[in-house]
Amino acid sequence: MTAPPIFATLGCRLNAYESEAMAEMAREAGLNGAVIVNTCAVTAEAVRKARQEIRRLSRENPGAPIIVTGCAAQTEPDTFAAMPEVARVIGNHEKMQPATWASLAAPDYGTERVMVDDIMSVRETAGHLIDGFGRHRAYVQVQNGCDHRCTFCIIPYGRGNSRSVPAGVVVDQIKRLRDRGFNEVVLTGVDLTSWGADLPGQPRLGNLVRRILRMVPDLPRLRISSIDSIEADPELMEAIATEPRLMPHLHLSLQHGDDLILKRMKRRHRRDDAIAFCEEARRMRPGIVFGADIIAGFPTESEAHFENSVKLVQDCGLTFLHVFPYSARTGTPAARMPRVPGPAIKDRAARLRAVGKAALAAHLQAQVGRSHRVLTEGPRIGRTEQFTEVSFAHDLPEGALVEVTITGHDSARLAA
Repeated sequence: MTAPPIFATLGCRLNAYESEAMAEMAREAGLNGAVIVNTCAVTAEAVRKARQEIRRLSRENPGAPIIVTGCAAQTEPDTFAAMPEVARVIGNHEKMQPATWASLAAPDYGTERVMVDDIMSVRETAGHLIDGFGRHRAYVQVQNGCDHRCTFCIIPYGRGNSRSVPAGVVVDQIKRLRDRGFNEVVLTGVDLTSWGADLPGQPRLGNLVRRILRMVPDLPRLRISSIDSIEADPELMEAIATEPRLMPHLHLSLQHGDDLILKRMKRRHRRDDAIAFCEEARRMRPGIVFGADIIAGFPTESEAHFENSVKLVQDCGLTFLHVFPYSARTGTPAARMPRVPGPAIKDRAARLRAVGKAALAAHLQAQVGRSHRVLTEGPRIGRTEQFTEVSFAHDLPEGALVEVTITGHDSARLAA
């Protein structure tokens, strides 16, 4: 009996979602015995790791054709086509088409090694229906691509311009997931706050959130993934303030804490905008917590510039920090700017992570003695509404919503 395809997913949560959709299409097409690598291109290191992963999978699965897709395959198809381990390279648009998987499963699918078209010509994003991940939390892709051109970012060239999944399709999928027993749904996309700009009437993300909560009244928890705070619309802010089923946790694409560096990044917000957003959201929803992406060592960053990023952690009241050491991506404007020496980048990233670790520890300490409603992700692990990890002293059923009292923490997660 031929083995089912093996999927290796690198990078973001959206990639994980798309791997689930691809796996379903591959099964329906009858594709067997292949290894599919869904790559990330966010940093040069991510591309290097993709090549390492391909070589490892080739050694572990001798004779199995390796199909490479994802953002790195879209932006650097020739890099992967040149690898002797790789049988096929398919683009980010092609990977989400059932016809692609049907052709790969056909015994006479031809000799074309690279199937990567112009991602900028893609105008629609389909709402691929999947059954979610595990038994606890489901992710729903509502948007893809990005219309902005931050100077450090290669992702628009891997994902294309912004496209939105229509609200009706999103609601129908969430209803299906709720019928399957999921207690939490996460809305995900590349540039989530741009949702709706390409749809009739140009609705905003807040409209989608309110519609979901209205049309799926038995959904206990709705969560939003990473957003650009400068694009948060008034209806979204109203939902944050008034909808208890919208979780009090936002991950913000901040990237830096210094205005000059933000300008050189071609970001659309300034330091004070980020601080004002966090203050306003906290006023409207006491107890809300924030995570953020911050880049350390962006070209031309001085020590004073970097210190403004460090200060931003306290000024915004950030709890969860995702630190990226700057990595030059060929073809981006930032790659042509004067670079910060590698050791300085590494040192600043380590210092920023230490600040983030201290901020998380302070948040955890503040929860001791409090009660939280937790979604269990496994017998001994779960997350609060604020997305804080909790470990349990006794086994609990996966996917359940339970009330627990926090008894302590280990500086990384709560204990109950």
